[in-house]
Amino acid sequence: MPEFSPSKSTILIVDDEKDHAEVMCEALTRLGFKCDVSHNLPEARERLGKRRYDVIVTDLAMDGRRDGLELLGEAKALEPPPPVILVTAHNDVPTSKQAMQQGAYDYIVKPLDLDEFRAQVNRAAEKSQLRHQNEILEAKISDQSFEGIIGKSAAMQAVVRAAQQVAQSDLPVLLLGESGTGKELFARAIHEASRRCKKRFVALNCAAFNESMLEGQLFGHVRGAFTNAIKDHEGVFEHANNGSVFLDEIGDMPTSMQAKLLRVLENGEVVRVGTNEPRRVDVRLISATNADLDASIADKSFRQDLFYRIKGMTIRLPSLRERREDIPLLVYAFVKQMSDKYATPIDDVSTEARQALVNYAWPGNVRELRFAIETAVVQTSGPIIRAQDLPPEIRPAGTVVQAAELPVTAGVGDLANFTTEELQLAQIKAALTRFEGNREQAAKALGMGERTLYRKIKEYGL
Repeated sequence: MPEFSPSKSTILIVDDEKDHAEVMCEALTRLGFKCDVSHNLPEARERLGKRRYDVIVTDLAMDGRRDGLELLGEAKALEPPPPVILVTAHNDVPTSKQAMQQGAYDYIVKPLDLDEFRAQVNRAAEKSQLRHQNEILEAKISDQSFEGIIGKSAAMQAVVRAAQQVAQSDLPVLLLGESGTGKELFARAIHEASRRCKKRFVALNCAAFNESMLEGQLFGHVRGAFTNAIKDHEGVFEHANNGSVFLDEIGDMPTSMQAKLLRVLENGEVVRVGTNEPRRVDVRLISATNADLDASIADKSFRQDLFYRIKGMTIRLPSLRERREDIPLLVYAFVKQMSDKYATPIDDVSTEARQALVNYAWPGNVRELRFAIETAVVQTSGPIIRAQDLPPEIRPAGTVVQAAELPVTAGVGDLANFTTEELQLAQIKAALTRFEGNREQAAKALGMGERTLYRKIKEYGL
């Protein structure tokens, strides 16, 4: 996202006092703004009909009339409407305040304090430029070609093409990627683009249940199969019959369950716990993991024959660090989403805040970005999200701030010095610190099952 630059903004100054208009024009030109000057309402109308202005600065009273108010009304009808700053005498301040209720951006009282005047115009121009950038982002998001997946980077477009290609088939799909990269979102997108879209999509996190509970969740059980089994229960395979099943964190499935899953995939039959009666099912399997399945196969914790059965089309989702050019698109989408959720009208995100969001390491990927924007929307006190509204680990702008023990770096390029393991370790340490060692809450915040978190804690020697 480009930084705000006065040289990219054009200001229309309207004042019937020619000397006063020239003083304002010179004050803004010194900052780099481009200025056009009109001395009455007809001239201003003519200029507005010929070009788009980022900001309008107009005297409230001209030629003995309050033409500034009329110009404000006409500016509001433009698309998009530029911010309007009124220049007024002391005795017209009440009128200017009323005009702000009618849509004026701000007003300033004569004689002008040029420093204050420049600051007002600068803020208004930045707002206008941000709105223009948001229009571009809106157009890009609207141009999405695959079930609401946001991303125009080369990395994401390659993933989208692969997902589109496999969606129309019945091949199983294995989604690989770090926690928070959007594996379930992609799984849903593949289902929605498939011929099974009118049937159910059922998701299950394999790491969220112990072995006995997982079997019941997958294959169902009959009444009396175990304590508290008071009625028959269909598992996800039956519930999603003729649709799609998404098994998240399949790499953490116990090996005994892997054998039972393999049998279902090969025979198309499930057997509920507590009975020997097979039931036919027809589902499309989409699975996901952030584990290294090759290493798991080598240490015998994951069956090689099951791996061959689930990996029909393997798609690796890029981390957010690998597609930074998509961050402004995601920020814009999340701001709109959270603004609606909390009924908090947010007009823009400041340039400084955008830069901080682009520079941050994002060990938690898109999930962490979404949470950061939600935090900012809740914390902001105005219509623009500023850098100070972001979570502390993300600010200040221009630096990558440490998460847990992740070293501070001075620029985006330095992120290459850190491995995925180092970034994930920092994320896990931060979550455990935040929740005072409560593994259940930390796992939930990290978007992974408790079994996965336990494995990572052991793996990293925490």
